[in-house]
Amino acid sequence: MSDKTMSAEEAVGRLESGMTLGIGGWGSRRKPMALVRALLRTSITDLTVVSYGGPDVGLLAATGRIRKLVTAFVTLDSIPLEPHYRAARERGAFELTEVDEAMFMWGLHAAANRLPFLPVRAGLGSDVMRINPGLRTVASPYEDAETFVAMPALRLDAALVHMNRADRLGNGQYLGPDPYFDDLLCEAADAAYVSCERLVDNVGTAEPAKEAAPQTLLLKRSSVTGVIETPNGAHFTSCAPDYGRDEAFQKLYATTPYGQFAERFLGGDEQHYQRAVLDWRKERGQ
Repeated sequence: MSDKTMSAEEAVGRLESGMTLGIGGWGSRRKPMALVRALLRTSITDLTVVSYGGPDVGLLAATGRIRKLVTAFVTLDSIPLEPHYRAARERGAFELTEVDEAMFMWGLHAAANRLPFLPVRAGLGSDVMRINPGLRTVASPYEDAETFVAMPALRLDAALVHMNRADRLGNGQYLGPDPYFDDLLCEAADAAYVSCERLVDNVGTAEPAKEAAPQTLLLKRSSVTGVIETPNGAHFTSCAPDYGRDEAFQKLYATTPYGQFAERFLGGDEQHYQRAVLDWRKERGQ
């Protein structure tokens, strides 16, 4: 067992252009935004991004970092369609593979279990098969002979996820209502980097973690490469119960031309971002 703590810069410094990168969370919920912002400060590009997309995809799309996107949706939740993603997609900035949510999940399951594909009913009878002509079906070898979609494994070079709590060994815990699929993303990846709101000595015994259900101990150290403490690191997405989504700031992000938003909030390191957000709140009298 070893200490896996590192900085956000060290984590993204291990990434390379051309990688397939999985990003955890769901829409505008518990996204590893501090790690995404750190990635934006590098020259890494030509990425295949695998994500239940939110502003992570929007930021990477706006900066031309995505070569191909594999997703089931890209949303800000309270704003149905992520606007910076939409603008990039409308100008044909990257290739898109769009699948059903369940197909996406089973693709991660297949990769996590080192299988080439898994059969799934989702997608049958829908336009998913038409817009993804490379997908294949498979027949059950048993008496039922049922036909399924053969969802290919979503193998990842690296994954970025955000947890409420983690320890130095790489164990991670969520304290909100939903684990999303962060564990599968880590298990499907060759390397997984986990940011967290707070680093604790032992994730299973620290307050309030020890009062949570055992299944909230989501990430096992065996599937985690690095741990990064990033308080408020999911902002402006939610990270319940630590904080909710910053709806006012999200609206600012969604309605501001990307260049203007980046100039004010993304022109420096993570401390610059957090200070700029505080200054913006003061201007609003918050």
